[in-house]
Amino acid sequence: MRKRMSPSGVLLVVLAGLACHKEKAPDAYGNVEAVDVVVGAEAGGRIESLQVEEGQTLTAGAVVGTIETTPLLLEKKQRAAQRAAAASRLGEIAKRIDTLEVQRRIAARAYERTQRLHAQQAATAQQLDQDEKAYKVLGEQIETERAQAATVRHDVEAGDARVAEIADKIEKASIRNPLGGTVLATYARAGEVTQPGQPLYRIADLQTVEVRAYVAETQLTSVRVGQAARVSVDVGEGKREVFSGTVTWVSADAEFTPTPVQTREERADLVYALKIRVANPNGVLKIGMPADVDLQAQAASR
Repeated sequence: MRKRMSPSGVLLVVLAGLACHKEKAPDAYGNVEAVDVVVGAEAGGRIESLQVEEGQTLTAGAVVGTIETTPLLLEKKQRAAQRAAAASRLGEIAKRIDTLEVQRRIAARAYERTQRLHAQQAATAQQLDQDEKAYKVLGEQIETERAQAATVRHDVEAGDARVAEIADKIEKASIRNPLGGTVLATYARAGEVTQPGQPLYRIADLQTVEVRAYVAETQLTSVRVGQAARVSVDVGEGKREVFSGTVTWVSADAEFTPTPVQTREERADLVYALKIRVANPNGVLKIGMPADVDLQAQAASR
């Protein structure tokens, strides 16, 4: 007959079995982060519209608001009129230069003819001096007009630059979303007055997130950039979901264990931070969510 095991013996066997199958402790603990961008105003003025709300998904390049452009439009119109006036003066100068060039060619032929006649004693020295003077005066007038044309041409180019500058400001008055992602926070509303560089909202692409975790100094030698890792998070009802990731950064400096992941025994320990990039297509991973990290063993190099 088989000997029946006592209840206490059964309990010991169960505990021993549980100990053998106890899950391996994670290599590191951390929290989910996202690479966010603070979108600021590129132009100053009253915000006419801003269609941005927390939790909203935006596409890259989408116009999400506008800043008042009435003063800029009036200034652009004024600068364009000044530029047009300068261009008109340049055209008038060009016509005068053409007329003077014709007169100078005629004066040159007259001066050459008087020179020949004077050599044959058929023209007086006074006639020669008059024709020479007329020829030289026309040359000086042409040079004066050309100098004036250069000045006016500079005014035209400066006018073009001013108009282009104002047009750029008007373009920047349209608030364009720089990257596709989810709006995390808003800092301004329509009707408020903003300044260039003032934050309007914060956005992050949550399709790919980062887990900032921490390892002890003794683990540091086994961590490499590019190393595979598995990130697990609690999804409720005692269930955990596991994601594959890649180590993208390892800190070179030690720091004390951060408050969110420390225990009483760990408060004085020095650890090293690392980042694991994880794909998050279904949005399960949320910013600030605690996560456990298991670093995958690396193949031994030959």
